[in-house]
Amino acid sequence: MSHETIYKSLFVQARGVLKQELVQYLRTRRQLCGSRHALKGKDPRGQIRDAVSIRERPASVEDRTIPDHWEGDLICGPRNSFIVTLVERHSRSVMLAKVSDRRTKTVVDALIVQARRLPHELCKSLTWDRGHELGEHKRFTLKTDIDVYFCDPQSPWQRGTNENTNRLLRQYLPKGTDLSVYAQDQLDEIARELNERPRKTLDYETPAERLSACVAATG
Repeated sequence: MSHETIYKSLFVQARGVLKQELVQYLRTRRQLCGSRHALKGKDPRGQIRDAVSIRERPASVEDRTIPDHWEGDLICGPRNSFIVTLVERHSRSVMLAKVSDRRTKTVVDALIVQARRLPHELCKSLTWDRGHELGEHKRFTLKTDIDVYFCDPQSPWQRGTNENTNRLLRQYLPKGTDLSVYAQDQLDEIARELNERPRKTLDYETPAERLSACVAATG
């Protein structure tokens, strides 16, 4: 029997309040049972103004048949070094962007530049986590006409394509790597190598081949 089982058996199920006569035996005299985040208040990472939930994202995004929906993330290295990663859900095509810090203006400016490298038909939505680096998501949408959706707090699997791509990226940029030493042209070269790797999930096509086919189809 674990200590959590014992604790839960002592607390009233309906309210999580310990019977008053038992409080005197506790070392901390704590009467409420709950997570540290619940007791201290809401997780500030979830408080993004006017955030649109992933649950409102069109159902057509889920089946990956339409090549215009992206997932993104900000990966961090030592000494406050950062790189934006973007991956298209249908083709698994990767884009990387160098950023000097994690301020929302910096990150959104970099995302706008990356979005403008693509035909508009190939970039209709972007799904992000709850990081405040995308606090200016409405400015991004205004500049690019790309809808932004946010994952539920602490739910990285809702951006599974991006998470898997980040694992591949760590073959080039292992954890602990100072990301600030990489110039944008070096990141472009890493993205090119990733995009030219055959993928089993694509029937051994490369992301570059799959995305090129999509571009040809829209042209």
